[in-house]
Amino acid sequence: MLFASLSAPLQLLDNASLAWGLAACGLAQLSKLFIELVTQRRWRPQVLIETGGMPSSHSALVTGTAAAVGWLNGFDSPAFALASTVAFVVMYDASGVRRAAGFTAERVNALPSNLWDPSPDKPLKERLGHSRLEVLVGSLLGPAIALPGIVFVGSPLHLAHVLSQAFG
Repeated sequence: MLFASLSAPLQLLDNASLAWGLAACGLAQLSKLFIELVTQRRWRPQVLIETGGMPSSHSALVTGTAAAVGWLNGFDSPAFALASTVAFVVMYDASGVRRAAGFTAERVNALPSNLWDPSPDKPLKERLGHSRLEVLVGSLLGPAIALPGIVFVGSPLHLAHVLSQAFG
């Protein structure tokens, strides 16, 4: 923490672990737009708010945050142990439970609509989880964004302080 006596909202801006974890998540989600453009040859901004796909932004978020916590608090700290445990649960859930729920939704949507009374207004969402490769890429992207961000930039509040000093 750069500034010890900050108000709670400003303390959030001084939390480099949170900031860089969120940056990793956002960059992973943004990359889906370009991956869609390259692989499907279409511009679909909807991917920015969809779940699933390459890479897993949830995996980038939790591994980026965990790596940042480890870097700042020590890889032997209880905070890093907790962050890592949460990361493993999220990644397991994304490639297991949520992926299975998507496959189930796909099968339910394939059933004839006359089985339902009343008929559903819209089909169930099928793209919920991730393949193991999507989770792996997201989990590598998180620390690759968060650790250089912490080392070279610091927290958003630190960056604002440096910029205000530089540009007066």
